[in-house]
Amino acid sequence: MLQFALSAYNLLCRCLGVAFAVWFTLLFVIIIVPAVLGVSLGIHGFYIRTLCRLFEWTTSQMELRAKQKNQQLFKPHTKGILPKSELLSVQENMQELRSSAHSRRSEPQFDLADVIYFSQKGVESIVDDEVTKCFSAQEVESWNLLTRSICRFPHRGLRLTLLWGLGVLIRYGILLPLRVILAVTGIFLFVVLSTSVGFLPNAKLRSFLGEKVHLMGYRFCVKSLTAFITYHNSENRPKNGSICVANHTTPLDVIILANDRCYSLVGQVHRGLLGMIQKAMVKSSPHIWFERAEVKDRHLVAKRLCDHAADKTKQPILIFPEGTCVNNTSVMMFKKGSFEIGCTIFPVAIKYDVRFGDAYWNSSKFGLVRHLLRIMSSWALVCSVWYLPPMKREEGEDAAQFAKRVKAAIAAEAGLADLTWDGGLKRTKVKDAFREEQQRLYSSVLLGEHQIQTEEICCKDETQEED
Repeated sequence: MLQFALSAYNLLCRCLGVAFAVWFTLLFVIIIVPAVLGVSLGIHGFYIRTLCRLFEWTTSQMELRAKQKNQQLFKPHTKGILPKSELLSVQENMQELRSSAHSRRSEPQFDLADVIYFSQKGVESIVDDEVTKCFSAQEVESWNLLTRSICRFPHRGLRLTLLWGLGVLIRYGILLPLRVILAVTGIFLFVVLSTSVGFLPNAKLRSFLGEKVHLMGYRFCVKSLTAFITYHNSENRPKNGSICVANHTTPLDVIILANDRCYSLVGQVHRGLLGMIQKAMVKSSPHIWFERAEVKDRHLVAKRLCDHAADKTKQPILIFPEGTCVNNTSVMMFKKGSFEIGCTIFPVAIKYDVRFGDAYWNSSKFGLVRHLLRIMSSWALVCSVWYLPPMKREEGEDAAQFAKRVKAAIAAEAGLADLTWDGGLKRTKVKDAFREEQQRLYSSVLLGEHQIQTEEICCKDETQEED
């Protein structure tokens, strides 16, 4: 009996050893080698096409069940309680609310009906404002077999429920462990190789090998996310001695863009694992890291950015001017700091496909580790990247106007809403300038635009005389 148990144990060990060797060989040939060489075997494309067909079949089955019950396919988060008014000017809205008798008066004056306009706008902002929607998860119109969106699609049935259960086993039992192993392997190799390259005495060789090591590390991370990226207009790819700006949805935007071309990153010095990675990166590539006290010094930051951009041998600087992550439905106000340097700006637009997983990082709700686990437990990370033609600051154009023009170009290319709101409203109060602008517009209704301009000129003259 003991001999039989030992034979069975030896057979089991051999089977496990063979399985591990086969698994590691497939992992090395299919994932590691293509990641190092930067080539694709077409497996990702086949996987994405299969998922698309599966989602289409799922949607057709749910639509059929919804029609049989004469109900909606999904439950939207917003029910449209209060429809917003048409996009008219303040003067036109006031004119509609005022009585016909008052509207015939030649001289503008205060009317009690004006209160209704501001009350309506206030209620609209409370019920459904543009800013809050930018910091919530984007809705999907068809079920993608993910648990996090299952409550919005009640018409599932037994077959779809079983398919969902099979998807949970695949995502958490196969894909998630494989992705975590790839991510850990890629980070370990990147830290070791990047640190080793940093000790080379030859600057040109160190720069060349450092760029190759960075590309390998980023491609490992892309493989660990099962990311399928489509790059458009590669002839407009950012060049050395410039600044690349892009809309911001997730910290993984850096990996998505650096998978195609190396960039110099700008950020604050961290501790722990992230700090160790930063130290390894800066040894083989010219990144710009600031201490906590230095970030508050705008002149120091601008000088270091300007010196870096003036060197045509250094990689382009990658900056996200929004300053916060937005849910990939719109582009919010760009901070003007990176547009004051005076160098060439290369705009880049990024658009994620929410069907395969939500890439938006809601930092007020999830930590970075949980955000990465949510993406790794999704089906895939699918996105499109558009390289826009380089843009320069025009004569007579200030930094704020230049930033607004670049932002509009990015929003138009990616099909995103172009908003004027500051992304800082995610955590701070509305600035007084926005409220004063509404007060100025209403004053122009009461007093007339010409009189307002005259008063502003007089105030400026009085201020200059006091100075």
